[in-house]
Amino acid sequence: MLNEPSILASRGTNALALDVAETVIPAQDSSLEQLGAAVAGVMDVYSVEYAPAPPVSASYTGRLRLGSEVAYQQLDDQFALLDHHVVLTTDDQDRHVILALRGRVRPRPRPLWPHLVLLVLTALSLLFVGAAHQAGIEDRTNIRLWEGIPYALSILLILGGHELGHYFAARYHHVNVTLPYFIPLPISFFGTLGAFIQLREPIRNRKILFDVGVSGPLVGFIIAVPILLIGLATSDIEPLPDEEYILEGDSLLYATAKFAVFGEFLPNDREDVFINQLAKAGWTGLFITGLNLIPLGQLDGGHVVYTLFGKRARRLYVPVLGIFLLLSLWNGAWLMWTLLLFLLGRAYAVPLDTITPLDQRRRWIAYIAIMVFILVFVPNPLLSVQP
Repeated sequence: MLNEPSILASRGTNALALDVAETVIPAQDSSLEQLGAAVAGVMDVYSVEYAPAPPVSASYTGRLRLGSEVAYQQLDDQFALLDHHVVLTTDDQDRHVILALRGRVRPRPRPLWPHLVLLVLTALSLLFVGAAHQAGIEDRTNIRLWEGIPYALSILLILGGHELGHYFAARYHHVNVTLPYFIPLPISFFGTLGAFIQLREPIRNRKILFDVGVSGPLVGFIIAVPILLIGLATSDIEPLPDEEYILEGDSLLYATAKFAVFGEFLPNDREDVFINQLAKAGWTGLFITGLNLIPLGQLDGGHVVYTLFGKRARRLYVPVLGIFLLLSLWNGAWLMWTLLLFLLGRAYAVPLDTITPLDQRRRWIAYIAIMVFILVFVPNPLLSVQP
């Protein structure tokens, strides 16, 4: 998962649009003349507004003469010298709008030790959960921490691959980004609440936002699938317990994987596969991938659908929230997640350039990511079964 910083990019809707010929540049800000000259180099300007809403120094409306990606790069190089960001968008009449935002984001370096401390604590948390799982398989109460190594290493590979996918995609596009922050949670089925990285400056366009957003879940998915298959192949099929037990839910992919390994759909009315640490790690990794690909807000899935559909992605808020409300009636574990989606699901990460669309290759990858979400999402994750 990645966390995207917000930046004010709104335009005063009630501000008066002045004709260029009648516009007077405020004398107290000489940089406005240089900003205007830079804009005139890429766009036919119809109107200008000065200081419509802080921190916007000026808003230029017109029609680009260059391709949006080329125009943005040219403007960004010149605006950087004037301590401004470029926002490239459209108005209600589909005219191009360039906003000059005063105050360039210049992140300061962050210390390394918080990442290391959280990584060590998460590793210990995962070791404990893995060792407890092994003790449960062997029907004993004593927990030997070192026995949780298979689960801990597998989860760290999946989560680390996920977050490093985000990280290296961001670095490839020269976006300032933190190293992963892992979140330990030993008193849980998973042993962790996942991990996240933080983008420390605005994303320039949809292509970059898409690359950074989609790379994490796809890398995590690629790592989790073989771990799951190896885990299932080394797990045992046993009769169903005659006392209360916890059953992990099926996704389309998980049910298919069990059929591919064992030749039948499990559980049936007599027996089930009792998953070992590797299979549990694979299931957990795919479950977390499904959560991250939910197509709302600043989740990875939210980045995918926003870059694919633009503002139309916001129409998913009500139907997706409705689906999770129904899931909450089926399994109360979804209630807290539904509340989080209700509170945070409207806040999409918006790039500075909203005009440049995804190319065809990225669109196909976006459809693949949506298909992965459908395959790995678990409607009923964990349920307590009474024989």
